Amino acid sequence: MAQAKTLTQAEIDQVLRYASTRKYPERNRALILTSFLTGMRVAEIASIKLGDIVNDDGTIKNEVRLSAAQTKGGHPRTVFIASKLKAELEAYLKTRHIKDPTIAFFHTDRRLKFTPNGLCVWFFSLYRGAGISGASSHSGRRSMITSLAQKGIGVRVLAEIAGHRSIAVTQKYIDANPEMCRNAMELI
Repeated sequence: MAQAKTLTQAEIDQVLRYASTRKYPERNRALILTSFLTGMRVAEIASIKLGDIVNDDGTIKNEVRLSAAQTKGGHPRTVFIASKLKAELEAYLKTRHIKDPTIAFFHTDRRLKFTPNGLCVWFFSLYRGAGISGASSHSGRRSMITSLAQKGIGVRVLAEIAGHRSIAVTQKYIDANPEMCRNAMELI
């Protein structure tokens, strides 16, 4: 099975523009950027509840603590929320009228909880509609890890962020691209 495509910033912007033309644009943006700015797996995104993301005072948390039941490997982990993602999550939250911390944070078009498979299909349809071929629900995760590696973040830190127990797994996510190679050669 081929690896998910790593998207360029221009492609991410293309997807965001397309998503803004669809129903629930704030949700769409928040979902896309949650994938690209946290590197969470689609099943993890589908599993997060309002109480995982939102503090009692209604503000967005700095980090999400995923339980073992919410992660692929059955090991709890912490996902850090960047400030630019917080703004997107706040904008989306203004469209929701829920207060129960046990309710799913992201909803389907029918206002139901996404299943992991349903969210995979949602991402696939979104990328196809935006004209991006080869992308999947895992593209945000691969793109985030590659982007951080390109900025010089060490593989050990990347493994921690991704929730990998082995750096060998993390290394498979890093997609060497021409810009990375050019920058490396400038270090000589």
